[in-house]
Amino acid sequence: MRKILPAALASATLAVLMLVAPTPVPAQAGDQDAARNAAQARAALDAMVQALGGQLWFNINNMERHGHIAVFYQGNPDPGTTEFFEFHEWPDHDRTEYTSHRDVVQFYVGRQAWEVTYRGKRPLDKDIAEDYLRRRDHSIETAVKLWMKDPNTILLYEGQHMVERHLGEQVTLISPQNESITILMDVQTHLPLSRSFQWRDPVYHDKNTDTEEYDDYHTIQGFPTPFTVTRLKNGDPVRQYFIDRVSFNQNLAADFWDPDAAARKIKK
Repeated sequence: MRKILPAALASATLAVLMLVAPTPVPAQAGDQDAARNAAQARAALDAMVQALGGQLWFNINNMERHGHIAVFYQGNPDPGTTEFFEFHEWPDHDRTEYTSHRDVVQFYVGRQAWEVTYRGKRPLDKDIAEDYLRRRDHSIETAVKLWMKDPNTILLYEGQHMVERHLGEQVTLISPQNESITILMDVQTHLPLSRSFQWRDPVYHDKNTDTEEYDDYHTIQGFPTPFTVTRLKNGDPVRQYFIDRVSFNQNLAADFWDPDAAARKIKK
């Protein structure tokens, strides 16, 4: 038989329930907070683009970097460095020549990857090719020129963080495919300090974090350019690039991106 509470007790019980029950947050308020956060993220990214050169940066045809690479193993540097000459043309043409003789050349054209030596042309090892293409797919250039233009990309402003004694604003972009790129920008210069993303190892199925840190900026042909780039995997350094020279918008030969043409020249 159901007991009926006296009116006073029922009223007191209702008052207690009202105190402990969470106050519902209107959906509209949550949407407004998300919109403000996205606008703050976009403003930070827009300031970064302007610092890099604005519309002229968007119109860069190609870039060459010449310098030396230091390799790390388990966080410790190997002795010596390797000279390299690296060329990039948006969106998917990359060529790197190694040694002072420039007789080892790697091509990444579209989704194809080749290595050319005096022995001729051969496909690059799958792991090497996938690592390079994955980093190109998650570059700052890709984030700005492709992801930011997609209305379905989510932008998250994540506050201020420190990297290498620099205070930066952090923004994460999440693509419609649920991939993400995190960029940290200097609060004063608005130039990129780092870029990171995560990917799952196809064999061990654990998540890895790929990070690039940028330092020692020089303005070349009007474009601020980092002359030190450090690559890290799960927080440990794996490569460090020391840039000696950078140039933009060169007149490249018609067959510059053809690995077969490079193979013919190296054999001579």
